Amino acid sequence: MTFDHTRRACYAGYVTQAIVNNLAPLLFIVFQDRYQVPYEMLGRLVLLNFATQLVTDLVAVRVVDRTGYRVPLVLAHAFSVAGFVLLAVAPSVASPYPGLVLAVVVYGIGGGLLEVLVSPVVDALPSPQEGRAAAMSLLHSFYCWGQVAVVVGTTLLLAAIGDSAWQVLPLLWALVPLANLVAFLRVPLPATVPEEHRTPLRALLRAPAFAAALVLMLCAGAAELTMSQWSSLFAEQGLGVSKVWGDLAGPCLFAVLMGVGRIGYGLWGERIPLVPAMLACGTLAAVCYLVAALGTHPALSLAGCALCGLAVSLMWPGAFSLTAARFPLGGAAMFGVLAVFGDAGAAAGPWLAGAVADAAAGGAPGGLTGAVPGDGGSGLRTGLLVGTVFPVAVVALSAVQLLLARRSGSGASVPPGGGDSPGAPDPDGGRRSGGDGDADAAAGVRAVPLLLPGDVEGPDAGAAR
Repeated sequence: MTFDHTRRACYAGYVTQAIVNNLAPLLFIVFQDRYQVPYEMLGRLVLLNFATQLVTDLVAVRVVDRTGYRVPLVLAHAFSVAGFVLLAVAPSVASPYPGLVLAVVVYGIGGGLLEVLVSPVVDALPSPQEGRAAAMSLLHSFYCWGQVAVVVGTTLLLAAIGDSAWQVLPLLWALVPLANLVAFLRVPLPATVPEEHRTPLRALLRAPAFAAALVLMLCAGAAELTMSQWSSLFAEQGLGVSKVWGDLAGPCLFAVLMGVGRIGYGLWGERIPLVPAMLACGTLAAVCYLVAALGTHPALSLAGCALCGLAVSLMWPGAFSLTAARFPLGGAAMFGVLAVFGDAGAAAGPWLAGAVADAAAGGAPGGLTGAVPGDGGSGLRTGLLVGTVFPVAVVALSAVQLLLARRSGSGASVPPGGGDSPGAPDPDGGRRSGGDGDADAAAGVRAVPLLLPGDVEGPDAGAAR
């Protein structure tokens, strides 16, 4: 088997991640009708999923560079399979909500491991230096296509078999991580960055540019997942659209457009500067949130929900690519810390929207509630309106990055591909030579500044000079 098989297994890993993050929200209406779970507790399930992923990220950060990729990747898929099976079984065996909580925690561990592992594996595979951001965007597009498959498959199957047989769905989706588990037992995997070459995590955390990257990841995760997780329920209860059409026109079209954005950047990203693209995406996302929350016609609000998928498409992979180019020797630990903050945003954003929706339904935030059209008393318009703060923060961070980069003389030409990843293995088992890219990496890689110039260099920088 070759690294092409590895790349395809990584794509399937992101499909599994999409199932982890999107299956339960599509069943929120079932949980509410059958188990009388209120909005805040449904939002708490999303919070718990990403909080579990966050804790898993923190643990994995400290061990993955030492253990290698294979064992934790296999474990990630095993936890995902077990979690989906528990989602089908546990609510009927135990009390419904604790059963749901148990399932979410188990598959959340699998999702957390996948988030830490898949991106650095693909980043370490042999590929041209100028195409790294495009390759990362292409990888993350498979999360979108997985989300499309989950939305369409779950919605249509649920309509066909009825709410009473919803337990069949998690069991069917468990087959995807089960098959990919077998694949990761066989495919070749790159070595992790050796400790003597790896930028220490402590040095990364002291770098202002890395701190800015973490805030960007936090806001990117919140901007993407707040709309993604609530659009199905918002369409049905906030806009009065049927579940089938609401799911297809809301979260499904959201995922399609997010995938189109990522594939488009994957194909043509070498010609599109990444930072201006991030600024444009953040601006469009803020407009989409406002349209969804304030639109006076259901079709207009649904269009805002769907177009938001295109708007957020570059946020998560773009933050990864900018940081990997700025700190090419960060290793899996760096991706893990980025994932921690991305998952923190993905947990906090949907929970905040659900909590605000519950409060608005009870009449608490009167000023905001009066500013939005009616939503059947669900309060979800108010929740999405509050969520606008996250894409606005992405706009602010991207604008500061662009301004500082232009002042340093590199702004308008910040390359989308980023820096090389020194030391990645080539298919014959040797180490890939980066030529001048390796020297640049050892010197700290100034080619793609991330918000602040001159923060931290690799631990071997002194020796290289």
